[in-house]
Amino acid sequence: MKPYSIVRRLIGMVLVVELAAALCVTTAAFLYERHTHFRAFDVLLRGRADSILGAVQDAEDPGDNVMLDGSQLSAPPDDVYEVRDDSGRLVGRSENWTGLGSVEKLDRGGHRHGHGPDGEEHFGANLRGRHYGMIRISGYRVVDPGEKGGGVKRTVSIVYGAQMDRVWDAVLQSVSFYAVSSVVVMALTALLMLWLLHRGLRPLLELAGAASRVTVNAWEFEPPPTAQATRELAPLTEAMQAVLRRLREAFEEQQRFVGDAAHELKTGVALVKSSLQLLGMKPRSQTEYIAGLERALGDCERMEAMVAQMLTLARIEQAPLQGKAAVAEGISLLREVIDELAMMAELKQVRIELDEGSANTVTQQAIAIEPEQFKLFCRNVLMNAIQHSASGSEVRVQVREEESSAIFEFQDHGDGIGETELPYVFERFSRGDPSRSRHSGGTGLGLAICKAIVVRARGGIKIESKIGVGTCVSVRIPMASGVAEMLGD
Repeated sequence: MKPYSIVRRLIGMVLVVELAAALCVTTAAFLYERHTHFRAFDVLLRGRADSILGAVQDAEDPGDNVMLDGSQLSAPPDDVYEVRDDSGRLVGRSENWTGLGSVEKLDRGGHRHGHGPDGEEHFGANLRGRHYGMIRISGYRVVDPGEKGGGVKRTVSIVYGAQMDRVWDAVLQSVSFYAVSSVVVMALTALLMLWLLHRGLRPLLELAGAASRVTVNAWEFEPPPTAQATRELAPLTEAMQAVLRRLREAFEEQQRFVGDAAHELKTGVALVKSSLQLLGMKPRSQTEYIAGLERALGDCERMEAMVAQMLTLARIEQAPLQGKAAVAEGISLLREVIDELAMMAELKQVRIELDEGSANTVTQQAIAIEPEQFKLFCRNVLMNAIQHSASGSEVRVQVREEESSAIFEFQDHGDGIGETELPYVFERFSRGDPSRSRHSGGTGLGLAICKAIVVRARGGIKIESKIGVGTCVSVRIPMASGVAEMLGD
């Protein structure tokens, strides 16, 4: 996937929003300026038409007509006008116009068009290739007001027009100001956002820099103060610290595992080598050769068992978690393991007792664990209990249900485990015999395998023990129904 920049994407989105807002503002400004300027234009036309009306005077002729006094006119040279009396007679006209009769009335581009107050009419016209805004008004003048009856009233009609190009230029100039201002604001916003985003993302960049300095030889991770002071980065900082802490613990555990495995295998190889060297130092009898080879063979078998358990532990820990939990009939599988170890228990003169009364409470329910792994767990725990129990003693197994989980307790009456050793019993190659002698024949991986199995089943395991009293291993495994509800099956 092609990488992209969050900064560029955020700036782009803000600029798109600003562009939309600028278009809206520019459009609104255009509509407002057009309305304002054309309203002022209409007022201007009406004022100039009124000035033409004021220049209409008594013609001092027998017909009581009116005339247009040119000395009182001050119309711009590009404007056009025409004055007619109530009989349609032309009173006066601008020199640059041939009259309204040759003009086709046009729309004024969506602006004011039609009749206004006092009978005035607004329309557009094309004169000499230019667009004019026109107004027609009606008024009256009194001829000979001093005569009897107050004089004669003459109604006149005035048409006045002015170019609209200047109005449009003013509108476009105003709109251009808004448009250019919007472009400048967008450019400044982009630069400001670029600076602010880089400044705002600095804690994240510093956090990434601190994380990049973590290596397999240097696990120290100190989040920068800026990242710790940023509320949004606090969850990420805590998650990174937790992940690195777990990774460090796992790495150190793997290192200890490799070191302990190398030590155990080296010890086994040294024992085999020493046995063979002793056989080759001088001539031996057949009985001595057989005894030496048996010792070497026993050491090889112990190394083989150790390697097999190491592979089992690795397979359990590395196997991916299934979306749907496997189920097992815990009680029936437990009875199978007890039957398998019956001979071993008999040789050690140890009895294995299953509390049937307590087991019946979960007999009809399955537990969320793979059957073979559950059998391996039970086998390791019971073998440890048998090996460390005194002759004539009893190993009692109790099963009960508690909060949608099956509780299995394995109680022996053996030597027990010291308080100083108890916290480390689940570590790999951890054994109560500090000398790592071959007395018990164990590898120190049995309980580590048990814990790995229980953890994968989303359960829990704990050990309580006292020297000279015995040991109780308690394991909690969820019922299959409870796990199914948790996973949403």
